[in-house]
Amino acid sequence: MTSKPFGLFCPTSKASEVLMPRWTIQILGELWEGSTRFNEIRRGLPGISPTLLARRLKEMQENGLLERVEDPATGTIDYLRTEKAAELDPILQAMARWAQRHIEAEIALEERDADVLMWNLRRRIAVDRLPKRRNVLRFNFPDSPPPATTFWMITKPGEPVELCVHDPGFDVDLYIETEVPVLTGIYLGRRDLDRDVSEDRFFMSGDPRLSRTIKRWLQLSAHSKVEGIRCVSG
Repeated sequence: MTSKPFGLFCPTSKASEVLMPRWTIQILGELWEGSTRFNEIRRGLPGISPTLLARRLKEMQENGLLERVEDPATGTIDYLRTEKAAELDPILQAMARWAQRHIEAEIALEERDADVLMWNLRRRIAVDRLPKRRNVLRFNFPDSPPPATTFWMITKPGEPVELCVHDPGFDVDLYIETEVPVLTGIYLGRRDLDRDVSEDRFFMSGDPRLSRTIKRWLQLSAHSKVEGIRCVSG
């Protein structure tokens, strides 16, 4: 543990000493979402440097929050949550629900990172609700600085969703164009998709089956239905 102790003996303070170092809770969130490799975790948390991420992972291992598992055959390393870390799930989920209810939508949507949005969104595509073939979805964000302007998602039955930042060379089935805060707000339940479509903030063109059923295959955040959620006004 590298942070300076509070000098208090109450259990809440002791828990804070373990969880307070910057990025610790965010790393736990990435592990909860299914990331296990170093580069996967870093992709979901682009603000952390490789050096600091390595340090935090080591500290979390020492604190019993994760287990470092190396495959001797391939040399690959996975970071897996321990039962001790999993015990924090209801606490972290309660924090997320609190934020949805008490932090204004405009403040919550200030961050504009298309890459992080798409990295998270790829996990929310319900492949089994798409046509049983290869589907190519192209997302364009005119408000995002290059190169994080255009992304492609490729889905195939029974396979993980592939996220590309370069044109994969396939015909596009559905084109989506919007701004980063708009899609982020929709994903988090802070904005209404139908309203944004009707007010020309969210454009779709291509296969009509995909555009008509987007609410079925594009699943929102697990916290999008929080009671009392703060939504964008106006």
